[in-house]
Amino acid sequence: MAKMTRREQKVSLAQLLFSEDDDCEDKGPSEVYVEQVSGEDDEATKKHRADRLAQARAALRLSLLLREPACASLSLAELCKRKLTQSGKDGAEEALRCANKAIEIAGDGFWDNDEVAIEADDTPVAPSKYEKNATTPGLANPTTLKLLPLRVSQLCMRSALLQRGNALAALGKEEEARVTYEDVIPILKDEPRCARVDWERHSVYVNIGNTYARTGDFEKADEQYKLAEQLGTDHINETGGSEDDGRSMLLCAKRARAFALKKVGKEDEAKALMKEVVAQKIADDAASAKRKEEEAAKAEAEAAASAAVTEAS
Repeated sequence: MAKMTRREQKVSLAQLLFSEDDDCEDKGPSEVYVEQVSGEDDEATKKHRADRLAQARAALRLSLLLREPACASLSLAELCKRKLTQSGKDGAEEALRCANKAIEIAGDGFWDNDEVAIEADDTPVAPSKYEKNATTPGLANPTTLKLLPLRVSQLCMRSALLQRGNALAALGKEEEARVTYEDVIPILKDEPRCARVDWERHSVYVNIGNTYARTGDFEKADEQYKLAEQLGTDHINETGGSEDDGRSMLLCAKRARAFALKKVGKEDEAKALMKEVVAQKIADDAASAKRKEEEAAKAEAEAAASAAVTEAS
């Protein structure tokens, strides 16, 4: 690593944080918490999850080495996410600890660099007599804001809060999780309407709805699912929207509603809705595949035409 230039190190950091294989369980823009550990996972799945977790720890180490606090906060949020994917409820306490540290870095107070570095270890355990030394200013600290725009801290805070809510949900602390998710909403208020940011809004609404669903309050859960669905409808119907993202948002909200219906004993309605979701997913995938084939054929035809013109001249 020492032989790499700073630019090469930053590229490596970005790859560790943001690259996704096609078979990643957490691939895609949605940050809706779903329990993925079944206890019957095969060895290949377990290894893949462990590798993804190791990548997040490597990203945290590199972030600290490069003195990039925003990347350190995002790395901790990813550690939280990937720990939940790997261990589910059993890893929720460790995941929550990472999310809390990500929030410290994104906030307006101070954080302890050495305490954060512990999370990069394969078995992160703080010494029993460790004394916190929070002397590094957070991303929203007035000192830091002279160097970085406020939106950097807000981006990190949104990610950290979402993952903190997911960790609390894994622990069964539904009310705390709901409050944490709700803290994301005002930070997103002035953000533009685009697919990437609307997926954050969508994840917040569905996660809040799921906290109500898991406690048996279908009416309040459905209020949130309707807000999530509206985001998807907007992308499908409005100029400049992403139709593919809009359809995916609708499907995600419907799946959550089916779960909520099942939770309150409305099995038939839940099954009917899931049947609708599966049918729509098959149709959407087929349409997407056809569109990609058409685009590839068009590109190939244009390349052939361009080559013919070049040859003729």
